[in-house]
Amino acid sequence: MPTIQEFPLAAFVVEAAFLGDVPVFALGNGVVRVVTRAAAEPVVVHKGPILEAVVTSDGRLLSGGDDGSVMLTRIGEAPEHIAERPRKWIDHVAVGNGGVIAYSTGKTAVVRWPDGREKSFEHNRSVGGLAFAPKGLRLAVARYDGVDLWWAGTDQKPIELTWKGAHLGVTFSPDGKYVVSTMQENALHGWKLDDGKDMRMTGYPGKPKSLSWSVRGRFLASSGSNAAILWPFHFKDGPMGRPPVQLGPRQVPATKVACHPKEETVAIGYQDGLVLAARFSDGNEARLRAPDGSPVSALRWDDSGKRLAFGCENGAAGIVTL
Repeated sequence: MPTIQEFPLAAFVVEAAFLGDVPVFALGNGVVRVVTRAAAEPVVVHKGPILEAVVTSDGRLLSGGDDGSVMLTRIGEAPEHIAERPRKWIDHVAVGNGGVIAYSTGKTAVVRWPDGREKSFEHNRSVGGLAFAPKGLRLAVARYDGVDLWWAGTDQKPIELTWKGAHLGVTFSPDGKYVVSTMQENALHGWKLDDGKDMRMTGYPGKPKSLSWSVRGRFLASSGSNAAILWPFHFKDGPMGRPPVQLGPRQVPATKVACHPKEETVAIGYQDGLVLAARFSDGNEARLRAPDGSPVSALRWDDSGKRLAFGCENGAAGIVTL
């Protein structure tokens, strides 16, 4: 049976993550909580709310805040201030290969190398989301009416992936063959990069804000419904013409999804605070956390797949150990 260790963090949980073996929670009050044996110790990282955070390949937490700062937090060290845009919000952050990161403010996306070099990419409308390709320095930027693909190390113009509407987030498939965006309307939109074919993924009753690729990238799990919606990408043309798999159906919306790093299983967080895990093959479910009335806002497995960190809008957070 799973065991659970909970922490009342008293602030919106923006991200739950593991830095190596250590669980951390990035909060809406600018603090990162680092979990020790019995408590979640506070580390003040930003002077205002953390807007987005992601783990780097070398085990640090990259975060952007409404104080205009881009920060790196490592366990046992003082937070490192690596970039600043005074009087701006750092809306989105992303990590690439070789220590390269990206961040955005307003209409500008910025790629930063480990030696401090930066390169800016301007857009006509605000940046909706950032993602690096699995290999190389190709940056996807979600924006109004589509996604731009920039080769960060060159001066080439971007490849424009066009689809009408506001695109609010973006992800590459693990094999780099597909780009998928979340939209302001209740839909996902995808592109197959070798031939540019469009893929519409619709039918959601709500906005699919949370995405997670399964192990080996066979499925893309998403929120936006009263179940986790999994689109199949292991066919020649991805999900085109194929129905999605639905896991963990309930009477309340799913707000977060997180695929297991080793097995075809997905953790699902719901609007009422419930967390469960569901297996792809037969839909079998395991209840991991009882509902408390507050939406799950963060969900993340550790690398071994034995621990799951979760956080909620009301500041409730914890670690489920399987």
